[in-house]
Amino acid sequence: MMPKSRAQFRLRINRGKDIAVGPGKIDLLEAIAKTGSITSAARTLGMSYRRAWLLVDTMNRCFKEPVVEAEAGGRRGGGTRLTAVGAEVLQCYRKVEKLAASAAALEIRKIRRLLR
Repeated sequence: MMPKSRAQFRLRINRGKDIAVGPGKIDLLEAIAKTGSITSAARTLGMSYRRAWLLVDTMNRCFKEPVVEAEAGGRRGGGTRLTAVGAEVLQCYRKVEKLAASAAALEIRKIRRLLR
């Protein structure tokens, strides 16, 4: 049986030579918001902590304010959370994806009909 087709938009926003935000970084922001930890988020996404940390570092450098910050102390020894800017970037990115999918729905259906 042939696999079902799937349309996927891959929006990337660059700042200079860096990708400020793209699909992988957005997935990472969502995982950090869900788990409260870069380590747990990386594990959830099947990437190394170092890779996740580098992605977060790039995002934090690209935006006017950090998108992710460390939380101090607490019973579990702290963690990581999205800042207001990070939450806004995540929300805006997902909204752009939905708008693009909606705007392109007719053309995507036409392309799907042409697929084997």
